[in-house]
Amino acid sequence: MGETENDVLEDTLLPRDTSRSLPLSLLRAREAVMVRFRPLLAVHDLTEQQWRVIRILGETSPLDATEVAERACVLAPSLTRIIKSLEERGIIRRERDHADARRTLLSLNQAGFDLIRDVTPQSIAIYSVLEARYGREKTEHLIDMLNELAAMKDDT
Repeated sequence: MGETENDVLEDTLLPRDTSRSLPLSLLRAREAVMVRFRPLLAVHDLTEQQWRVIRILGETSPLDATEVAERACVLAPSLTRIIKSLEERGIIRRERDHADARRTLLSLNQAGFDLIRDVTPQSIAIYSVLEARYGREKTEHLIDMLNELAAMKDDT
């Protein structure tokens, strides 16, 4: 018995198999990576979000809080809590922008740079295991493709 137009239409309206769902696949892949990093972060009493903020500020600082939130993929209310916690621990400092008093600039203190220096060797070791298992070229290609996909955010 042949497929009717209604059969084809019904098939196209059904959601994809969850094993082929891009959002779910991205979440599964993230979890496969982060499960390796969480113990390292826990040893240093850091959340994933706190570590992302520290890493961003380690690359470029000072940065406006809005820019940090965007680069670290953290919502503004969460960033407020993260800033408070990291500031209390002496990892970051917050100051008003002299050119625009409405803006808050964030930067790392020496303790933040020391933390990056302490975590980096273990982080490199985790990356090495991932690359040995998945392949360096595939890893680099995946990162490029994910960055390209992320850039589509502004196309909406």
